[in-house]
Amino acid sequence: MWPQRSPFAQSLAAKVIFSTVLLALGVVWLTGSALYSQLSDGIKAVNLESSLSDARSVFYNARYQFLLVEGASPPQIQVQVTDVITSSTSLGTTEGAREIILMKIFSKGDTAKNGQEPNYSFASNGLLATTIPENLRSKLSKDFDLSHQFAPLTYRTGKTIDALYVGQRVSIPGSGRYEMYLVFTLANQGVTLDLVQNSLLLTGIVLLLLIALITWLVVRQVVKPVREAARVASLFTQGDFTQRLQVESNDEIATLGNAFNEMATSIKAQISRLENLSQVQQRFVSDVSHELRTPLTTLRMASNVIYAQREHFDPVIARSAELLIAQIDRFEKLLQELLEVSRFDAEVAVLEPTDFEFIALVRRCVADLGVVLDSPESQISVVAPKTPVHIRADFRRVERIMRNLISNALDHSDGKPIEIECVETRTEVAVSVRDHGEGMEEASLTRVFDRFWRADPSRARTRGGTGLGLSIALEDARLHNGELDAWGAPGEGANFVLTLPRIAGNAISGRPLPVNPHKRSEVEIETI
Repeated sequence: MWPQRSPFAQSLAAKVIFSTVLLALGVVWLTGSALYSQLSDGIKAVNLESSLSDARSVFYNARYQFLLVEGASPPQIQVQVTDVITSSTSLGTTEGAREIILMKIFSKGDTAKNGQEPNYSFASNGLLATTIPENLRSKLSKDFDLSHQFAPLTYRTGKTIDALYVGQRVSIPGSGRYEMYLVFTLANQGVTLDLVQNSLLLTGIVLLLLIALITWLVVRQVVKPVREAARVASLFTQGDFTQRLQVESNDEIATLGNAFNEMATSIKAQISRLENLSQVQQRFVSDVSHELRTPLTTLRMASNVIYAQREHFDPVIARSAELLIAQIDRFEKLLQELLEVSRFDAEVAVLEPTDFEFIALVRRCVADLGVVLDSPESQISVVAPKTPVHIRADFRRVERIMRNLISNALDHSDGKPIEIECVETRTEVAVSVRDHGEGMEEASLTRVFDRFWRADPSRARTRGGTGLGLSIALEDARLHNGELDAWGAPGEGANFVLTLPRIAGNAISGRPLPVNPHKRSEVEIETI
């Protein structure tokens, strides 16, 4: 039984659309990431260039303003410092602002002087001077040129904004050297990048939806004819060969549809031809069998008269009379089996189920066939439940199956014991017939139920079989919804296992007896 598949696995359109959208998602994500990275780097580069240009102007103006107050009084210098701070920063804003930080550089060798000089250290808008990157300060202490670095900016309120630090050393008259930093906040640039990111995300979603829609439209043009072909093919399997695919174009799908329709027409014609041949063959076999019954009856009557007077004939003629009776019996049996085969082929064979005891039937068949054994040392043994096993089946057909199996075992046992085992379950009964003769090759197992096939045509038969017994037995078993299995091995004999439902027509749930006797558990054998 095939495992249950999900609806997704059963839909070609769903798998194609999912694969396409998944691939498109990867492409959109990679493209969007690359584009976002380039835009981010571009915005930073433009902002850096603009900020550095602005910082150079501010630092130049600050140095010029401080040179103007060289030698002036401290109040005048203070006014000038305040003016530089005011012109260098935009107070009261945190987004798009330009902040300033002044940090006095103290000399280790002149401690007394450092304490007397005025200190103009300043940080605008409540900035924390500790936010200045140490790498930038270290670089500024070694290089008097303009230096910059991207780093977070922290206010006393705890708010943190990405920023660009640009620093340079300046000298304030009467106070000494200072580290002057211009801090350009990148909040506006962050807003711009967020807008770009959201735009890319929205564009990607819309693009994926469009790709899914386009894929669905394209796949629909291909899947629809495929589904129609699958529907028509399913009707073909049910025997309806009148269905055809509708062809409305001249493309590749139309070519496939035309080829499919031509194939259906050809198959229908071949099936009709085979059905006619089968019917002719069935009628021929049936007619021949019926037509042969009249002369066979005449031969039977004449042979019986000759056979009754055989004691008065010459021994050679008497033996010929015996052979004639035997061959007429065999011929009559062949006609009966041919008629039965024709019924199976015409599918007119019907069951006539009745209730009976299965084990009693098996024992009666064994007893009837054992009486006529030419080899007195032959032994048939039966293993069966002690309690009666009642089934509802066609008594005549089940008896015929058992007689065929036991007769076949007797023909091939070479005088060795024959073992019959019967078991029952809640839903089925099973019986095995095992001989210990020469056995069969693996290739013979595939043909053992073929009509008129014999493993060894030259081998002597005690009852002269027709070659149809096992084939009819298999058809009888399947007519009950049962099965007949065969096993054989060279030098180990053969084994046939019949499995029948307890009520004819019901399905069997398994094989109570394995066909390979080596896989069975050892049981005590009752000898009849």
